Amino acid sequence: MILPQSFYTRKDVVKIAKELLGKVLVTNFDGILTSGMIVETEAYAGEFDKASHAYRNRRTARTETMFKEGGVAYVYLCYGIHHLFNVVTHMADVPHAVLIRAVEPLEGVEEMLHRRKKERLQPVLTAGPGAMSAAFGIHTRHTGTSLQGPDIWIEDRGLKVPAKDIVHATRVGVAYAAEDALALYRFYIKGNPYVSKGKGL
Repeated sequence: MILPQSFYTRKDVVKIAKELLGKVLVTNFDGILTSGMIVETEAYAGEFDKASHAYRNRRTARTETMFKEGGVAYVYLCYGIHHLFNVVTHMADVPHAVLIRAVEPLEGVEEMLHRRKKERLQPVLTAGPGAMSAAFGIHTRHTGTSLQGPDIWIEDRGLKVPAKDIVHATRVGVAYAAEDALALYRFYIKGNPYVSKGKGL
């Protein structure tokens, strides 16, 4: 089942980030379908979160997508190289988002290997937000795309990750965010080999 719009428009971005674990990200570009189970996420709480691009309601050409109603993709370029895929949440004008950091491949593995120029399936294929987006064919041109399909969507295939298997940690690469860098807003499935090697604080 494709996650409904109402899943994304809820107010608690931290709860959504945790509930996205175990859900299945799917892309279908030019008839090529790829999918994978989400195993690592990070929550960004908008105007009050110093780690967020939209801290203090900063609206730019890049961040404007974050102010849309929840249920669209926010994709930005990091270091001029990596396309990072985020899920916009909450209602319009509240810029919350969840970064998808890693997935465990399910379908379309051969295409993922081709996109990433890899020869065999290993965790490095989709562990880390830049690697994951590359494997799934997600680029900045997809920012603002609806998560109801037909290009990008997230499914609930009935897997519920037990609370005991969800690790709460600090986010990666946000040391500049002062006290907000210490927030336990990164979540991942304990023991899953596809979780990224990124280190929080």
